Amino acid sequence: MRQLWLDIGNTRLKYWLTSQGEMQANGAELHLQSPADLLLGLVDRFAQFSPHEIGISSVLDDSSNQRVQQILSRLNIPVRFASVQAQHQGLITGYDNPKQLGIDRWLQVLALAGQPQSGQQPSKQNQYCIVGCGTALTIDLLDDNQHLGGYILPSLYLQRDSLTQGTKGIKIPEQAFSDLYPGRNTSDAVHHGILLGLLGAIEKIMAHNPTRKIVLTGGDASVFASFLQQKTELILEPDLLLKGLMRFFATPE
Repeated sequence: MRQLWLDIGNTRLKYWLTSQGEMQANGAELHLQSPADLLLGLVDRFAQFSPHEIGISSVLDDSSNQRVQQILSRLNIPVRFASVQAQHQGLITGYDNPKQLGIDRWLQVLALAGQPQSGQQPSKQNQYCIVGCGTALTIDLLDDNQHLGGYILPSLYLQRDSLTQGTKGIKIPEQAFSDLYPGRNTSDAVHHGILLGLLGAIEKIMAHNPTRKIVLTGGDASVFASFLQQKTELILEPDLLLKGLMRFFATPE
């Protein structure tokens, strides 16, 4: 069975085509705050994939999701949206009100949650610090099946844009977030300081449990990996959300 998976985020749309769980095609497109318009241009491409069904993770509001559903209905196949659950396939969501937790964060947690136990405790608990390096930097803590909650911080680029807009008389050109040396000009000081702050937040969290595994996902994961890889066990999972999406729609055994 060919399945099309969509991740509609705040700034871009990612898609994957799988057949019997194996990757067949994938891509990502910026939607510039108009994912419906982007989808209109992608429907013909998706039709060529001949998928049997579509599974979607979407951070959009209900009316926007209805528009997405209408556009994809042209493919004449089932379209299903993932939704946050208080409990699902063993995972216990850590938010007091699970509906307030972003679907993207929740699916990433679901991807790593332990499989349901048959009345037995796991011999070794899997503990993760899941860092989503996207439009925002998100951090979620997971102990086997128990989501403990998390943190949301402005990303590298959101912080830089904020400084550019809020600091009079200072122009900050774009450059790579490449090292942590003290800046000897304003641009370096800004870029290195932003990166230092976000790395410090992750390391502060990890200091409470140094054996916790760090899992990095999202477009800037490699930037953080280069500075964190010497400090603890680190896992790069570029398609972590996809794994969670596939698990959400999988039939429990």
